[in-house]
Amino acid sequence: MAKANLKKGDTVLVIAGKERGKTGKVVRVLRDDDRVIVERINMIKRHQKPASAQQPGGIVEKEAPLHVSNVMLVCPSTNKPTRVGRKQLADGKRVRISRRSGEVVD
Repeated sequence: MAKANLKKGDTVLVIAGKERGKTGKVVRVLRDDDRVIVERINMIKRHQKPASAQQPGGIVEKEAPLHVSNVMLVCPSTNKPTRVGRKQLADGKRVRISRRSGEVVD
């Protein structure tokens, strides 16, 4: 398992698969599987049994995970997809940087 370059709340661009070219916000990072769940991207339908009288069953639409290699971080300053680097600041804090612009992403 590699160090995750993406965090919850990051804006990403899908670069491969049926959703290619779409952007969305990361809802959840599944580090053990190297996958991310992106808001309103890779939607699937699941049949759900009723849990109780208050919670009816039916067909539920939800996001399926995407592999991290199929998404790319969108640089907040340039609004273009970028690779992610790491840099240690003078005060010892480690931050993520955009390889495209060189600016701090965090």
